[in-house]
Parts: sequence; C-alpha cells; structure tokens
Amino acid sequence: MGLCLSRDNKSTAKKRPPSKRITNHSEAAAVGRGGGGGSMRIRSSRKEGNLINEQALAAAILFQQQLQNGGAAPFDRSASLRYPSGNSKRNQALNRSSSSRTRSLTDPLLQPHQLINQDIKLDNMETNHFVLVHGGGFGAWCWYKTIALLEEGGYKVTVIELTGSGIHSFDTNSITSLSQYVKPLIDFFEKLADGEKVILVGHDFGGACISYGMELFPSKVSKAVFIAAAMLTSGQSTLEMFSEKVDSNDLMRQAQIFHYANGNNQPPTAIDFDKSLLKELLFNQSPAKDVALASVSMRPIPFSPVLEKLVLSEMKYGFVRRFYIETPEDNAIPIAVQESMINKSPPERVFHLKGADHSPFFSKPQALNKLLVEISKIP
Repeated sequence: MGLCLSRDNKSTAKKRPPSKRITNHSEAAAVGRGGGGGSMRIRSSRKEGNLINEQALAAAILFQQQLQNGGAAPFDRSASLRYPSGNSKRNQALNRSSSSRTRSLTDPLLQPHQLINQDIKLDNMETNHFVLVHGGGFGAWCWYKTIALLEEGGYKVTVIELTGSGIHSFDTNSITSLSQYVKPLIDFFEKLADGEKVILVGHDFGGACISYGMELFPSKVSKAVFIAAAMLTSGQSTLEMFSEKVDSNDLMRQAQIFHYANGNNQPPTAIDFDKSLLKELLFNQSPAKDVALASVSMRPIPFSPVLEKLVLSEMKYGFVRRFYIETPEDNAIPIAVQESMINKSPPERVFHLKGADHSPFFSKPQALNKLLVEISKIP
C-alpha cells in the first residue's frame, strides 16, 4: 500500500548533519588491507608473538559467538564459512555466512589467520543480520531475491511475516490494532539474545511497523532502512498522512477497494487493490513473472493499524540511525511524497535507486542489495 508519511524535525534524538543523497553506486571506498610482499626475514620470536596475538583474537571472537549461541558448540548457528568453489580465483576473499542453517560436519572451521585476514571485529558480528519487514498487502515472499543475494554475501537474514499477511493464518479483517499486526516482529525481538543487534528494513507500510519496533527495542536495532516506506511523526496515524497526499495520487485512489466485514455502516476492516491496476500501481518496472507472483500472493491490508497513531520518542525511536532508499519510478508513493517525508525528518543518508518502482526487490534487486550492503558497512 502506498503510504505517505513524515516526521517532525524535532523527533530526532541527537543532532545529525544534513542527509547525504547518493545515487545507486556505493560511495564507500574499499579499505585496503595492509601487507606487502617483501622478503624481509622475521625472527622466530616475532613470528611466535604474532601467532599468539592472532590466536588470542580468534579465541575472543569464537568465545563471543559461542555466548551468542547460548553456550552451544561454536558455529552451530551462524558462523559457518562458505568457501569459494574450486574454479574460483585463488585469492578471492572468503565470504562469512550468517545463515541459520545447522553446520554440516563437512564444513571446515575458521582458522585464526582467516579471522585476522578478514578484519573481523566484534562490532561487525552484531550488525551482519538483516531483518526484512514487508509492506501492506505483501508478505515474506516478496523478499525472495533479496534473501538470496544477502545470504550469498555472507549475511544472516530473517524475514518477518506480519499477522494476516502472506501465508500467516489469520483473518485480516479481525486485526484490530497495530500491536496485533506487528506481533511477529515483536516476538522476534523478544527472543533476540541480549547484546545482539540487527539491521531493520521496512518497505511501504512496513516503515510504520519497524518504527513501532524501534520504539520498543532501540538497543537491538543498529540501523533502520526505509525503502519507499512510511515515516510517521509521533502522534500521527498512517491514514492522516496518506489523506494529505491522496488527491495527488489518483491511481492509488482508483485502485483501493475497502472491505466492510462488520457491515457497511461500520468503518472498513481492510483495504485491497484492484487487480487490473496492480501492475501500474506497484510493479510498473518489475518483471512479468514477479507481477504474476504478487497477483496471487497479495492479501488485504488491515484497516485498524492504518488508523492508529504512533507514539515515538526521541530517546528510543530517535536513538536509532535511519537511512532512506528512494524509488523514483514509484506510482504508489510518488518521489515527491518521499522527498517530503525526508525533508521533514532527515535521515542520516538518502539513497536514490534509479529506475526503481514501488517494489525495488523485484525491479532492481541487484542495485537494492548493493545499497543494503553499503549501509551495513557504514561505520
């Protein structure tokens, strides 16, 4: 669902410099890892000292991983290593896998020198986990390309299926609050180990949902990424902001279909979309096969959460670093609306995803993945 939301300038917890706008390409220069190919001889004592230092750092990292896994054997959850295939370049860097699959007995264990050469830091181990939250009407299925690309890059990925969405077995018309709608996200955070942090990503109405989660669990979110997403001010509802912009988006108004499960004399219980306008509204730059997937997978959006006013504080929600990814070919949340939200509440950085429609995980999956990876590496 196209949601057009904004935040006051006062809602940020701490002063940050104006947002830096970036178009597609990564601005972060690769950091060279020192080490020349000289032939200087090193005394054995120095070699032993370096080896001890490497082993000590490796042991500390492995111990931290073990603690995060609840004391289980190392690499049981998320620290296995995916080695390049035999036809890969000899000097290709090894990717760290953070998937939740159980380590096979054939998986080789990390060696101390591998950890050192990868420049692995404990902070990185807390921020290589993406949590993806879909938009209104979508489900976990919409992230299938993003999941594959991130996991290939060595990231751990968790996809949240909000109540009544995707294959979640709940009647959308029966959802009466935002807390009920986002309960799967709250359950995830409650089970997340103390000290562990994630990069929280929200699309569309998922922006309001991750804002709700940021307010409750600010210490568990290292960064928040809004992809063509709603950014509400405290005390504002999604419907209020959307109503301000609906006149400028005739296509959205034409596509919306309201459901009245409690009777026509009662408020709507859900919002659906006219299937004949679905492609033009949400997927105007996306492949036909993805449009077909969406046409049989999308579900109505619960109406009550759209009415609910969020309570967002500077000390909690405002504490989390925010990033915004604009989608310039978006017909659901036009670029002018996105920029209006950004100008009212500037995030740390703004990225412009050229050629992306409202669903960049379909229309620009590679470029979107590149931006997510870049954001994860911003110190």
